[in-house]
Amino acid sequence: MKTVLLCLCLVALPPAASAEGTHAVKLLTPETALKAAQAAMKKCRDSGFQATVAVVDRMGVTQVLLRDRYAGPHTVDVAQAKAYSAVSFRTNTSELAEATQAGKPQSGIRSLPGVAAVGGGLMIQAAGSLLGAIGVSGAPGGKEDDACAAAGIAAIREDIEF
Repeated sequence: MKTVLLCLCLVALPPAASAEGTHAVKLLTPETALKAAQAAMKKCRDSGFQATVAVVDRMGVTQVLLRDRYAGPHTVDVAQAKAYSAVSFRTNTSELAEATQAGKPQSGIRSLPGVAAVGGGLMIQAAGSLLGAIGVSGAPGGKEDDACAAAGIAAIREDIEF
């Protein structure tokens, strides 16, 4: 009787419940990450800024890091932190900066190690999937860093649409 009941339960389960215990995800190739970083750096240079660009995968691990010759030494850590923060909190860092201001419920996020709640970190998304993030540091402000990062994403848009 137990065997019949077990077989009946297995047949009655919906397909999702009997699916494999893994999940497939899309990841940026190193070539695509490099293309985004190069386009972001070009935008910064064309705007007169010496910057560092970091591209991280969906887990927040750095795939590409480009530092322009005169970009300040601090820009390396800051660009990586911006990209990491955007992917980690699934929020562009300009929005994160607003949401984590003093007195707001999420203000404690700013004290976490490696978090940069300042403009310049943008999520890289396609078809509703988070693929990674790009962080830029070195322009005179968050809006300018965002513009450079956006140029990097625009350069790979056709490559990542699926």
